[in-house]
Amino acid sequence: MSILELAERATRADGVAPFNEAALFALRDGARARVLVQQSDRDGAIVAAAYATGDAPVEIVVDPERRRAGIGRRILDELLADGEDRFWAHGNLPAAQALAASAGLVVGRELLVLRLVFDGPPAPERTIEGVTLRTYRDEDADAIVRVNARAFAHHPEQGAMDRADLDRRMASDWFDPDGLFVAERDGRVIGFHWTKIEDTPEEGPVGEVYVVGIDPDAQGGGLGTALTARGLRHMYERGIPVVDLYVEGDNAPALKVYRNLGFQDWKIDTLYKTP
Repeated sequence: MSILELAERATRADGVAPFNEAALFALRDGARARVLVQQSDRDGAIVAAAYATGDAPVEIVVDPERRRAGIGRRILDELLADGEDRFWAHGNLPAAQALAASAGLVVGRELLVLRLVFDGPPAPERTIEGVTLRTYRDEDADAIVRVNARAFAHHPEQGAMDRADLDRRMASDWFDPDGLFVAERDGRVIGFHWTKIEDTPEEGPVGEVYVVGIDPDAQGGGLGTALTARGLRHMYERGIPVVDLYVEGDNAPALKVYRNLGFQDWKIDTLYKTP
């Protein structure tokens, strides 16, 4: 069993993936790991693993059938001894909370997962004077990377997206250019809303507000709300019953926008760190 197969087993058992999208891309691409710890059983099957690339926090997964035997704590202790000090707990499940507390880790960051369940049409779309909302064209790629970098300059994951990362994401089976919306003013891209639709084994088709990026020079004028509403309308018209999104727990302006559009708290991804 590979690490990816182990992650799939954990996802089915927990209802949440142990690795984020960036880590899954890196595993599939065979990227060079900064952290790679594997524990196997007598038959050579991987029963636990820890993984991280670049400067990303470490993510740990233990086979659901091998938990409560101290495997996760042994891996965590080994990583702490090696100087690792940041660890993602996706879903912040009770077992992860207990493990973090036992090792003296503290919460360093919370990434909220919000969910919108359609019980009717979404909020009406908005228009902004001088701004055109349209679907993606191939020539928009570099502009999207530029806007993304400016919009997420202080975001440790999303802000690092370069053209290669964009191309990799667009090569995914779920990518649909008709679900990527661009805001343009005077011929210049100033924002975008990238939607994502995936068919999950647990819930069927689920939509996602994948990325909403607004150039800092265009923020504060309702563009984020307008782009989000356009993407929600797209997913509603595709018959998608629920839409999720990820947002930093301390991003009050974004939380206000999303909650006004009907999103409610659903899950939390927690970054634990050493004190």
